[in-house]
Amino acid sequence: MLDFAEQPHKRKNLLTGEYILVSPHRSKRPWQGQVEDLAPDNRPEYDPKCYLCPGNSRADGTQNPPYKDSFVFVNDFSALLEDTPTGQFNEENLLVAESERGICKVISFSPRHDLTLPEMEVDAIKAVVDLWQQEFETLAANEWIKYIQIFENKGSIMGCSNPHPHGQIWAESSLPVEIEKESAQQKTYFEQHGRTLLQDYVALELKKNERIIVDNAHFVALVPFWAAWPYETMIVSKRPVSTIQGFTEEEKADLARTLKELTTRYDNIFKTSFPYSAGMHQAPVNTGEHPEWHWHMHFYPPLLRSATVKKFMVGYEMLATPQRDITPEQAANTLKQQSTIHYKG
Repeated sequence: MLDFAEQPHKRKNLLTGEYILVSPHRSKRPWQGQVEDLAPDNRPEYDPKCYLCPGNSRADGTQNPPYKDSFVFVNDFSALLEDTPTGQFNEENLLVAESERGICKVISFSPRHDLTLPEMEVDAIKAVVDLWQQEFETLAANEWIKYIQIFENKGSIMGCSNPHPHGQIWAESSLPVEIEKESAQQKTYFEQHGRTLLQDYVALELKKNERIIVDNAHFVALVPFWAAWPYETMIVSKRPVSTIQGFTEEEKADLARTLKELTTRYDNIFKTSFPYSAGMHQAPVNTGEHPEWHWHMHFYPPLLRSATVKKFMVGYEMLATPQRDITPEQAANTLKQQSTIHYKG
């Protein structure tokens, strides 16, 4: 019998089929890693120089409207372009490339320059969820779009270029690598069992109650058994819905509450605005029915031991297999102990 708390072991990621190495004994070693000073978080409610604040001008000269809730626009520096012509390149099957077409949008979560998701009211977060759903439906109406990625990079150490809280939506003409992996795993399971993989996984996690952080009528937030990042979590809908398009008003309200509670717990761990990259994984669009797909949202935060100590994927992790020291169960216990009342920074 494996002792998860003491012995090195590998855990399988059900969604990708890949493994992660867990080395719990290493968490006892003395830490001499990188520590950085945190910049003070003293943002004003409105910044006249911010291109996301209401009424301000963006890089291309467009003026933002005086919006009151959330606001969406096409990224002025899009990584994908809608008018990209179709093209392919193949030299002896060794040098292979093809064009990629897409639409990139930015969503400002709030007119307030100083509010992150955990600091917003639930109704304001619900407005963001509503906008996510509306944008998904609008983008999916383009038959050439095959996948829609909704995500957020929070914090400068996660590459966020503007401190005004915001997220992004990239819609593209092919399936991203991670989606192809998760599609294959979920399809195989559904064909074998007639149920979604995450439907059965969530049922088991609820039964064991070792890694559950949030449990309400429509969603759970948990630390996945196979989590790679120190405080990695995943939000999963209890009903096997394939995309955000299928959520009811009650489910969207519960998702807003789940987002607020989870991100508040994050901030309370180290009493700091907790950085992360987060994003939804959901079924491809305009490619037929996908009953195997079960909506979920990943959170990948880098902080490890304090507000300034980060987990890096280096060496063995870059060249071989992702590895972690604190176990997912230890991380879940830390998150469960946090208050759902946001600390006063």
